[in-house]
Parts: sequence; C-alpha cells; structure tokens
Amino acid sequence: MTSRSTPLDDTDRAIIELLQADGRMPFTRVAAEVGLSEGAIRQRVQRLTDAGVMQIVAVTDPMSLGVRRVAMIGARVSGDAEITALALGALDEVEYLVATAGRYDLMFEVTTDDDAHLLQLLSTLRSRPDIVEAEAFVCLKLFKQTFSWGAR
Repeated sequence: MTSRSTPLDDTDRAIIELLQADGRMPFTRVAAEVGLSEGAIRQRVQRLTDAGVMQIVAVTDPMSLGVRRVAMIGARVSGDAEITALALGALDEVEYLVATAGRYDLMFEVTTDDDAHLLQLLSTLRSRPDIVEAEAFVCLKLFKQTFSWGAR
C-alpha cells in the first residue's frame, strides 16, 4: 500500500470502516448502510483500491499455519532510509515495513520458513552496507491482530 494523498469524504470513510469490519460484506449491504446504489459503491471501492488507499485481503496468523518463524526486525541505516526501504520491501519475507522516528530507522515484520531461514535472512541484512544494525524480535505468540484503523 502506498502513501498517496487521496481526499476522502465521509462516504468513503464509512465504506472503508464497513469493509474493515467485514471484507466480504456484499456491496448491496454496504450500499444500504451508506445510502448509495450498489454501482456507486462498486465504483468508489474500485477508486479507493486503484489509488492504494485500501486493499481487501484475507489475513492469516502465519504461526498457526505450521512451522513458520515470524519476527519483527528493527534496522538502523546509513544514508537514505527510503532507498533502503525500497530494497527491503522487495524481499519476499518482508510482510510489513514502516519508517520510524525511534531507535530504528525502519521496522519490518518478516515471515520465514524456520529458524535457519531467519538466520540466513539476518545474515544477509547485516551484510548490507546500508544497514548499520539489524535487531530481530522473534514473535512467539500472536495475541491481537486487527486492521480496524478506520479512515478518520
């Protein structure tokens, strides 16, 4: 998802919040909730997805799918963090990536096949000249995962 600036009206926000609560909600029901036609909802959802404002996806708990290793990694970088973020974002293991204003320039979630794969990924990251430090926080159990950030 990108950070494009797309103006949202109250109807767009309502559609987003309804679909965050139930991504499989039929457009006929969304239309009834917000007071538009099904066709208008379909067009708005298409515009919002095309603009990168939202995605409609199935979310899993990778740790519940078998032997998988999930970790958060904090990285301090030298040089332009956005250039490093573009490179890290291209890695298959990276699921979520943000720039931060704290101890680390970038924080990202990775999913690997097992501990050996995580160790190999960490070695690869630490050998990059633009990464000064990479610290892994292995996830042992998922307690909460929501995507109801809303659109306010």
